[in-house]
Amino acid sequence: MDRVIEKKGWNKKRITLVIGIIALLALIIASWYFTSGKSKLNVNTDRITISEIKQGTFQEFIPVNGVVLPVTTIYLDALEGGRVEEKYVEDGAIMKKGQPILRLSNTDLELSLVNQETSVFNLLTQMQISRNAAQQNTIGKLNQRTDVDNALKEAERIYKLNKKLYDEKVIGSQEFKQSENNYKYQLEKKKLADEVLRKDSVSTRQEQNQASESFARTQNALQVMRKKVGDLIVRAPVDGQLTSLDAEIGQSKNKGERLGQIDVMSGFKVRVDIDEHYISRIFNGLMGECTVAGKEYKLSIKKVFTQVTNGRFQVDMQFNDTVPQGIRRGQTLQIRLALSDETTALLLPKGGFYQQTGGNWIFKLADNGKVAYKVDIQLGRQNPDYFEVMQGLKPGDKVITSSYENYGNMQELVLKKE
Repeated sequence: MDRVIEKKGWNKKRITLVIGIIALLALIIASWYFTSGKSKLNVNTDRITISEIKQGTFQEFIPVNGVVLPVTTIYLDALEGGRVEEKYVEDGAIMKKGQPILRLSNTDLELSLVNQETSVFNLLTQMQISRNAAQQNTIGKLNQRTDVDNALKEAERIYKLNKKLYDEKVIGSQEFKQSENNYKYQLEKKKLADEVLRKDSVSTRQEQNQASESFARTQNALQVMRKKVGDLIVRAPVDGQLTSLDAEIGQSKNKGERLGQIDVMSGFKVRVDIDEHYISRIFNGLMGECTVAGKEYKLSIKKVFTQVTNGRFQVDMQFNDTVPQGIRRGQTLQIRLALSDETTALLLPKGGFYQQTGGNWIFKLADNGKVAYKVDIQLGRQNPDYFEVMQGLKPGDKVITSSYENYGNMQELVLKKE
């Protein structure tokens, strides 16, 4: 006899097991899908910047700021310290060479001048007294030589006469010898008088020369002292404009202290600050451009200051052809300093993408313009507007150049419009 077999139904345990298996399979499939396929992200095209790669003229340059300065600046320092007694002009005045600017007073210096003048007067008086004494001494010795000359002539006359008489046996030998000895004595006395007069002349001349040299030195010292007192009046050393005058009536200034400066108005230069990163690429003759009142002007580097301060160094640039009309000292100019010549290159506009990619890759749009995908690229030189593309892109390609900050590790971007 056949037995009816009861059909088993879906109990709760079996249902739970089936659901678990299905969930596990779904998880495996989803994991495989997301790990083996490309990760995608929907992006609104209104919130991104799409740029086109173009072939064009490229020049590497950096934007820098420069301050207009006179070509030549002469600094005014206090050659002598003192108190400001009078100001003849004000800051900004146009000066002529030698025109007085201000007057200082220094009682110690002025008293030294008076003492020096007194010393010169006393020395001159002493020289006059010494000269008169020397002249009187010389006159006395000349009178003595005159007496010696006269005595010698008389002794010579008597000697010659006695010699003749002695030869004729008129006088004795005693009288002749006496006249002969007197003649020889006067002859030696004449030689001695001549030698004394000669030495006196040499001594007098030496004393006069020494006195003249001493007087000349004292005169020079007096002239120096007068110049030092004269320097209490500060004058313009050249024609130009007085700037940065720092002196008020009653103010005390030390020797060597800066009083102001004279700007020579024959032309202008531009003092430029540059980041030390470029110091090895900056040299004399490098060109730059600036725009003043809508007109382009070319400049070139004339001097490089290699000292680095706070990560920056300075250069002086001068206008090549014409100087812009109306520029003033202290005016700031924005200059495009060229670091290379103009060449033809593949140009990629700059954008925020570089902060996330370092220029190693970029999102490139597909031909249909609906999807952008990662491509590896290689960039070369750059300027404030463009990168030079070395590899990975070609003219006409479109790429996303805005920031990639919100894209994470996405491999593709699906472009949509809201």
